[in-house]
Amino acid sequence: MTENLTKQTIGVGVAGTGFIGPAHVEGLRRNGIHVLGLAEATPELAEQKAAQLGIPRHYGSLDEMLADADIDVVHLATPNHLHHPHAKAALLAGKHVVCEKPLAMNTAESSELVKLAAEKKLVNAINFNIRMYPLAQQARSMVQSGVLGDLFILHGSYLQDWLLFPTDWNWRLEPELGGTLRAVGDIGSHWLDLLTFITGLRVEEVYADFKTFHPVRKKPAKPLETFTGKILTPEDYIDQPIHTEDYATIILHYENGVRGVLTVSQVSSGRKNRLYYEINGAKSSLVWDSEKPNELWIGHRTEPNQVLLKDPSLLSTEVRDTASYPGGHNEGFPDTFKQFSAKVYNYILAGDFSKTPDFPTFADGHYEMQLCGAIELSAQEGRWVKVAK
Repeated sequence: MTENLTKQTIGVGVAGTGFIGPAHVEGLRRNGIHVLGLAEATPELAEQKAAQLGIPRHYGSLDEMLADADIDVVHLATPNHLHHPHAKAALLAGKHVVCEKPLAMNTAESSELVKLAAEKKLVNAINFNIRMYPLAQQARSMVQSGVLGDLFILHGSYLQDWLLFPTDWNWRLEPELGGTLRAVGDIGSHWLDLLTFITGLRVEEVYADFKTFHPVRKKPAKPLETFTGKILTPEDYIDQPIHTEDYATIILHYENGVRGVLTVSQVSSGRKNRLYYEINGAKSSLVWDSEKPNELWIGHRTEPNQVLLKDPSLLSTEVRDTASYPGGHNEGFPDTFKQFSAKVYNYILAGDFSKTPDFPTFADGHYEMQLCGAIELSAQEGRWVKVAK
């Protein structure tokens, strides 16, 4: 590893160039961190994507990137089933690791990564980026300072429609690639992490109901790129049985007697990417909608309700640095990657790894694996399941 790292000398490598990989690259650049290398499944694809993104080095495999002594930090934006082996390899190679969620395919794998990162004394982060919206940070500040009073109920949903039709297809539908949880693991985990971040409360037990509305989907018989520019016909598909959930509703028993309920769906027509939560306390309530991320509704019993618009001058002092623009200048999804990267790299460059990180770590990723495991078991067996501690 390079000694006395600075923004100019730190070597960053990104593995994976689907939807999320380029978002990492953009977030890093906005913080003055330049990506040195890019790894993909083949040398040809790596070279093509590196040219598109303006990245100087390209590697035909993760191992090739890990062998580059100039790489200090690795960002993993690869499919779910590769997260554990890739993160393990990067840690063993002495690299700091930033990983997309889920951290692994099961709790045994995620636990191993938490322990390995600690043993190697390497920085580890998992991209629960929704924490980084300015009003998510503000909600945490308000809850933790007692503005809402004792908490009663945490409820909400995460709804999408990108898998509404039986002809909609993605690798996440295949358990061997995406895991045995789909809607819950892919988007429900963000809601669960966010509410734990805001409230500081952990879930004690869960009761879950799942439904697969499309038990058989139409999978393209050839890679989708093959069909670019033409309409698919029935013979272009094959029937594919589906074994993961399109929908879930989960009853949550939190610490301190707090109650919660979450609905997750990837088949809700018109909902493109809507994370919604409501927190009810003894004094006040909070409501936030990710499709209107610059508004925080504050509910009262004995005075008019309020809508707080994102404005650094109106936010709590300790969270103002997560808002980069003045009031009336909206901040959205790409900005969460900027703020996430800023926290991770400020921590790395400061060099004091004994300090508690102010970003989600592998320990948070492991907790979500424990929570999701309990949810899956509850849905399978139709009973309350306690969350492992």
